[in-house]
Amino acid sequence: MMASLITIFREMPDPRRGNAQRHELLDILTIALVASVCGAESCVDFAEFAGDREVLLREFLELENGLPSHDTFSRVFRMLDPTAFGRVFEAFLSDLGADGPGVLAIDGKTLRRSFDRAAGRSPLHVVTAFGADARLSFGQRAVAPGENEITAARALLATLTLDGALVTGDAIHAQSETAQMVLDRGGDYLFALKANRPAMLEAVTTFFTDPPEPLEVFETTDADHGRIEIRRHRVTHSVNWLFGDRAEPGAPVMPGLATLACVEARRDDGAPSTRYYLSSARLSPQKFAQAVRSHWAIENSLHWVLDVTFDEDAARNRADNGPENLAILRRLSLNLLRTARPKLPISRKRKRAGWSDEFARSIIGQMRLPCFKGLRGFPI
Repeated sequence: MMASLITIFREMPDPRRGNAQRHELLDILTIALVASVCGAESCVDFAEFAGDREVLLREFLELENGLPSHDTFSRVFRMLDPTAFGRVFEAFLSDLGADGPGVLAIDGKTLRRSFDRAAGRSPLHVVTAFGADARLSFGQRAVAPGENEITAARALLATLTLDGALVTGDAIHAQSETAQMVLDRGGDYLFALKANRPAMLEAVTTFFTDPPEPLEVFETTDADHGRIEIRRHRVTHSVNWLFGDRAEPGAPVMPGLATLACVEARRDDGAPSTRYYLSSARLSPQKFAQAVRSHWAIENSLHWVLDVTFDEDAARNRADNGPENLAILRRLSLNLLRTARPKLPISRKRKRAGWSDEFARSIIGQMRLPCFKGLRGFPI
């Protein structure tokens, strides 16, 4: 079970001082999360939701000084430390090992409307760790000025326990330092191999074009969206030859490399394509196929849902830490929606939570609100 989000909210440092602390930080964050679950998308929405659903909120919040204004929500999310707020993802980490950790996909996403031309600020780019089997976000790290997605991903991985997880990522993450970090934290990696490692790509391409011995093939067929795609998956565990004369001059090797893999895809409406992968796990063709498909859950079950259901690409918050903190809030909301009533679509659950107090209770109960009674007076 998830640890209590409310416990973590209570322990977070309040960035406000003096008279600015009229409303409890716990109340502000809890209202914002409940509002986001119920369809709110901005600080103005949070304040209006609180006004319309005050009776529901008072079932589990005391709200001694009334309801926060939209300026209060905005100020708090601008000032809040994203690192501290991001620790709430730890409330979901216990689920990572519940049925085996499976695939943990690492990928970045740009919040396109978060730019600020006047301040010379580029759109925020965040890297998320997504549990493909559980379909939950396990952490987020923004790409800070002077950083790139590679360093942000390493900073994110450094916060996670990866025991038994297979960490997947695009070719940008096929770096020896990233691979070693995954191994040191108890996981395995599966990274795409592309032109950013040209000598290795050429050598692996040559190998699979004319392998020295027949390789086992696992074939899958998809017939989605009116097109047929056939994929042929092959792997080899013979990797020592790669570190001989064909190795990239002066390039660090991939630590723990155990599998080279290839998937050839043919569509009835286009040219064939071939992709190559490096892994520290000793994968069969079937396991390789499952892992590659699982990685794309981060696009279909996270990024697409955030854009379509939460309208993340249109989010206009730009100041200070606001964009990053609200991105964390959206991922937490999505986690809560996923864990409750799993048979219903996310968009439908969000609408019904916005319409019905009873339905909203079934979702926000995942936060372990104690019997919906005076929150501050009850241990959690």
